[in-house]
Amino acid sequence: MARRRLKGLANFLQFTAVTLCASVWASTSLAQAGLDFEFYRDNVEPIFLQGHGENGLVPGACVMCHSWQVGTPFKLQPLQHDAGGEPYWTEARSRHNFEVVSRLVAPGFPQGSRLLLKPLATEAGGMPVHVGGKFWESQDDPEWQVLAEWVESASATQATRSEPVTVVDFEFYRSCVQRVFLNPREGAVPCATCHTAGRRGFAPPIPEGRTYWNEEESRRNFGVLMQFVTPGYPMQSLFLQNPLHPDGGGTPMHGGGIRWESQNDPEWQELAAWVRGENKGNMCPAPLQF
Repeated sequence: MARRRLKGLANFLQFTAVTLCASVWASTSLAQAGLDFEFYRDNVEPIFLQGHGENGLVPGACVMCHSWQVGTPFKLQPLQHDAGGEPYWTEARSRHNFEVVSRLVAPGFPQGSRLLLKPLATEAGGMPVHVGGKFWESQDDPEWQVLAEWVESASATQATRSEPVTVVDFEFYRSCVQRVFLNPREGAVPCATCHTAGRRGFAPPIPEGRTYWNEEESRRNFGVLMQFVTPGYPMQSLFLQNPLHPDGGGTPMHGGGIRWESQNDPEWQELAAWVRGENKGNMCPAPLQF
């Protein structure tokens, strides 16, 4: 059993690296239009050189792995050293790093940004696996706050962007996505069985006398779920990763079981289209109907 879990984890990590690498280079990042390069270079990029781990005894942990690993979506440029031996990136290499890093964030939304979730402790809202370890015990960590400030600042400039912004449609969520929370699948319990309260409570109990959430309740649920959705990026959205089989790119553990064996599952496909901003309105495709 332990060997099977390790194999599944290895497959998950390999699949995720390849998939995300492909998505990173597929197109120009929408995030770049709203993110500040100078703030990135002065405040964010130096974090990649900082020691992490207990007492900072892992010097330059980010760059030690992410400047040479093949297949990582967070591939940093090689460092140079000044006359005193101090490491640095030239401006040209920093701009290349900026393009890579900006594709791992959701502008204006730190809690939905892979860059901030991978090294964050799981109990603080981070993603379950980071091969390099967990650097931040909470979102109050000063480094995490610097990254969050950079990501949040993008929301103020989005109105000036020329590229289309991915919009995750609320009406489709209310009419169609929420139906998924109530429907069991073989091998998995309904989402509404576990996600009833707390930070992950996007499917709270429906008041007595009704069979569905009203608009006010749906908007509240939508706000909770959006913590686990990165608009435009299904495979950076924990909502679509956690219940997905690891062999198909899902996370290694989900308390509610495996809902989708692969990304080819029709239900997963329709939800992914919603995350990409393609599914809108109140007409539900067949996989999402009661």
